[in-house]
Amino acid sequence: MASAAAGASICMKSASCSLKQAQAPSRISGLRSVSLPISGKNFPSLRSSKGPFRLQVCCAAKPETVSKVCDIVKKQLALPDDTEVTGESKFAALGADSLDTVEIVMGLEEEFKISVEEESAQSILTVQDAADLIEKLIEKKGP
Repeated sequence: MASAAAGASICMKSASCSLKQAQAPSRISGLRSVSLPISGKNFPSLRSSKGPFRLQVCCAAKPETVSKVCDIVKKQLALPDDTEVTGESKFAALGADSLDTVEIVMGLEEEFKISVEEESAQSILTVQDAADLIEKLIEKKGP
């Protein structure tokens, strides 16, 4: 979490990319941090939190996590091997009903040794949502 005054620059360490003021990417993935000037511009990939100048950067899960989730989803839904499942795949579009989604979450909990609260489970609509939640829970759980 970072904060800055109006017109100031926000810089998070380990920068691997800089964004110019005019750029407004729809998603930043694979980055550890971002450096960008703030002067009243809206950036869809950044979420504003309490206070006018506090930002939270939301990063995508690791590709390995997304891949594992894809495999679990394919297994739980008994999808044919040639079915393409990606991070953007929606469970409903893959034919999952609410019971299937519960079974997918249970499979994820077992595989990643995590516990997903019911409220969080209900917010999972895509493979990417699941992978992001898993990494968040693993991070919160610690080593």
